[in-house]
Amino acid sequence: MKTSNVLIVALVLLGILMTACAGAAPTATSVPAPTAVPAAKPTTAPAPTTAPVVKSNVTLTYMASQDWIMDAEQALGKKFEEKTGIHVDYQIIPSDQYFNVLQTKLNAGEATDIFGGQSGVSDLKLQLNVEKNAVDLSSEPWAKQEDPLVAAQATVNGKLYGLTYWDTLGTSWVVNYNKTLFQKYNLSEPKTYAEFKALCQKLLDNGIQPLYEPVSDGWHQVLWFPELGPRYEQVTPGLVDQLNANKAKFADNPTMLANLTQLKEIYDLGFMGKNALSDAYADRTKIMASGKVAMAVMGTSFPQELEKDYPNVKADTWGFFVMPLADNQLLNLNPAGPTKFIYAGSKHSAEAKQYFNFLTQPENLQYFIDNNPRAMTLPFPGVKSKFTPALQAFMDAHKDKRGTVYQTAVNYVNPQWMDIGKDIVAMFSGTLTPQGALKSIDQRRADMAKTAKDPAWAQ
Repeated sequence: MKTSNVLIVALVLLGILMTACAGAAPTATSVPAPTAVPAAKPTTAPAPTTAPVVKSNVTLTYMASQDWIMDAEQALGKKFEEKTGIHVDYQIIPSDQYFNVLQTKLNAGEATDIFGGQSGVSDLKLQLNVEKNAVDLSSEPWAKQEDPLVAAQATVNGKLYGLTYWDTLGTSWVVNYNKTLFQKYNLSEPKTYAEFKALCQKLLDNGIQPLYEPVSDGWHQVLWFPELGPRYEQVTPGLVDQLNANKAKFADNPTMLANLTQLKEIYDLGFMGKNALSDAYADRTKIMASGKVAMAVMGTSFPQELEKDYPNVKADTWGFFVMPLADNQLLNLNPAGPTKFIYAGSKHSAEAKQYFNFLTQPENLQYFIDNNPRAMTLPFPGVKSKFTPALQAFMDAHKDKRGTVYQTAVNYVNPQWMDIGKDIVAMFSGTLTPQGALKSIDQRRADMAKTAKDPAWAQ
């Protein structure tokens, strides 16, 4: 997830004196994939080198949001301890509490040795203040190996502050659908919102819940909105630059209004089921394996995750299509993702660097991919991907129809992710209109920009 957010913006921004976010965000059309679709065989790449291993009796504390630290990484952590004597204490915080806890610790100067955060230049400045709170990793052996587009999202003023150990390509958020149910009811992948609405209605009429939407976690329902940034940019070329220059507003954009209006209609028509507000992300594989729900917005690695949990449900029985709100047909890509940072106040930064160097050794990168059902690849050369034929075909079909999501391309969006989630819940309940939700996003962007002393909002 994603995805990541700020609950208390004032605390995040307090004391940060800066101008507009350095490094223009990429435009949302014709952006290449963060990591190219790997060839069948791994490419040859030089292995990162590490300093001689020195055994240490040290415990590294590492705090991250729920679902950010996979079992495969914890297994690597044990191997790291066997090799170095350095123990890694993984501290997992529920996603709806994580950034509140992190900000409290950063502001108090009591952060863990390693902390997780969402990459993206805006987040690094506004949410994490990495120039104060994180260690410069630019000279680490793995730094030049990481995919440049991914590394750029963990870089501020030319310095790399984070390791994005995440499948930024394989976790593109798209509609995963049960091909067996689609075949049974003679359904095809929709090309417009009208087609999507019609197939949802046909499923519902036949006793099948069309969509699984776990609203209770607070973040998942937000995916339907900023992930469609490529479509907004397609309809209004240059919109990213206009928004970042404070020359355009979300509330004035008809495509964004259409998106939220249609999202509310999907909810109102019952396509998300009767329990969407209480449904949980943690139940995703159980629900989708039941065959009672046809579709869910998940990462492209979801079918493998599903097969791991329920071996009788085969990954190749699932297909993909892009979220079709506002008639979108562009693939949403995000070179940002959950990222590891070393706290500037840590007494064990050298050991933390050892841990990062260990994780990025070629054999450990491959181990992580091979033993993590949610990772199809990693943004480093020389790894062998796990793309299914269906996923490969999907990626090939969209190789010239893709763009960057708006939480990465547009300043002051990702830091308010959870607040947008609350707006969408209010929209579902009828206490806020889609237009009102867009105005709320604009107001929070303005508040953050002014606190950050962004010159585009100076007047």
